[in-house]
Order: sequence, then structure tokens, then C-alpha cells
Amino acid sequence: MAQAIRLLRSAHREVLVDPETAQMGRFSATVCPDALALSRKVDMLLVLGGDGTMLRVAREIAGSHTPMLGINIGALGFLTAVPWESMGDALKRVWHGEYTFETRTLLQATGRASGRAVDQSALNDVVISRGIASRLIELEVHVNGDSLTRYRCDGLIVSSPTGSTAYSLAAGGAVAFPTAEVMCLTPICAHTLSNRSLILPLSAKIDITVVSPKPATVLSTDGQMVSELAEGDVITVQRSRKTVRLMNLAGTSFCETLRRKLHWRGGSV
Repeated sequence: MAQAIRLLRSAHREVLVDPETAQMGRFSATVCPDALALSRKVDMLLVLGGDGTMLRVAREIAGSHTPMLGINIGALGFLTAVPWESMGDALKRVWHGEYTFETRTLLQATGRASGRAVDQSALNDVVISRGIASRLIELEVHVNGDSLTRYRCDGLIVSSPTGSTAYSLAAGGAVAFPTAEVMCLTPICAHTLSNRSLILPLSAKIDITVVSPKPATVLSTDGQMVSELAEGDVITVQRSRKTVRLMNLAGTSFCETLRRKLHWRGGSV
């Protein structure tokens, strides 16, 4: 953190931070009340961490036009564009205007969860899954009002195009370009072998009804538990009106990210 602040100040840039960042180190900087307030006062948000940090900040500033540049100090890091050791060079390129912006769509999950109203946004995915019991749950799914199927499974993932490389990919879903106008519906360990990941238009409205009273069923967004769900609860997932903007260095691409992060090297016969 201190290194990032030194680099910013050496480039004669004003440094503002959120309270959480201010508590992490001993440095003087203007502290804003929260990430959303911070995004309204700066030209760029420098986010240090892994994809989890990027997801949290994206939810907190959803709807803001301030771009985020992710510095990866985590593991895989699909959302963090710059490795930690390259931060200095990356910032120099930013000062010279060598970057592009990319708008990412969020998902919105609404409905009732055990009698409480739910309204949660997610950059990666909305997941309804079983609790700690190792038993299948049953979920009834409608798309745009039409019955799709009843899943018997460990859970169901609705992922945005950004989230296609996260939990959905691990569960056998397809990889989508993050700017594609689609979302992925991916069952987790479905009892019926013909239940495969389904690509839907981003305009689709997905209604998921909890059918089985037991075992416990939980709702989570971007890996964070939101609430337990009761039998008969309906969660609706659709495109959010809010978006976030990511900053990418010029010359980088999603294809290059796939090759590097997933070690796609091709092969020869």
C-alpha cells in the first residue's frame, strides 16, 4: 500500500482513500466516508488485492462511472489487470494515456428470503445452493415466464459474462467474453445428466423457486452469503441497471488473459 501511495505522489497525483485502506497503514491521505463517496471524488480507483476485492468494490460503487484499475496481489486474478510487480510501469502507462475502458454488466437478485426482502447486486454471479447437508435440493426455474425445468442438484449458478470464468467455469459452464450480451445458467452436480449449462440473453428474467423444504438452501452473491431460503421462496435474477467500468492497459485483451491465466498453449499432433 505504501509503495502505491509513493508512486502516486511521485507522479504529483492527489491521494484519497476509503476508511478501510486508511486503517491498513500509517500514511497521510484524505479519507472519504466509503468507496462510493471516494469514487465520486477521483478520476481513477486503484484497487489492490485479488478478484474478491475487486468484486466487493464493484458492488459498493455500482453505477459509478469512475474506472477501476486492479493491481493483483491475490492468486488467479481475472479482474485485476496488473501484476503487483508491474504496478510502477502500469501507472506510467496510465499517465501517458495508454489505456482503454470496458463497461461490465452487473446482475440483480430480488425476491423474498425467509420472509425478508432481498435486493442484491453481483458482478460475477448469483448462486442458490444447499447448505452443509450433503443432499440434493430441488429448484424450479422459469425464464421470461416460461417453465424451463426442475433441477435436482447441489445448486444453481447464474453468472454474468464477467463471472463466466469464476464458479460457473469450475462447474462446467462455458467461457463468455466479458462484453457479451449473455448470462450463463449452470447447475452444480445436477442429478440428471442432460442438465447442462445454458446460455441466455442478458435481457432474460430468471425466476428460481425453492421446491424442497430440506436440506437448508442458501442464497449468495459473488461468494458472499446473503440469506437462507425457505420452501416456496422465489428469487428473480436479471440484468442490473447499474454497471461498473474497468481500466485495461492498451495492448491487452481477453484472449491474452485466457492464454495467460488458464495456461492455454495449444498443442501439436
